[in-house]
Amino acid sequence: MAVRILFFAGVRDLMGQAELRAELPRDVADVGAFRAWLVREYPQLESRLPQVRIAVNESFANDTEALGANDVVALIPPVSGG
Repeated sequence: MAVRILFFAGVRDLMGQAELRAELPRDVADVGAFRAWLVREYPQLESRLPQVRIAVNESFANDTEALGANDVVALIPPVSGG
């Protein structure tokens, strides 16, 4: 299943890009499995992922949220400022 992955702020810096298209394996059917896949494919994200919120199609998602073909998955780290 193909998805579009968007990276924001510090996650974008770690990845060196703002987005990518990825073909997910069949066993990556929900956000929790997606997190595990990210760590396998991009180990540099492992230490950041516990703090990152994931949104699917512009809505924050929990780990049991299903993923579908052509979904847009965004990794949004905590932000601060004022």
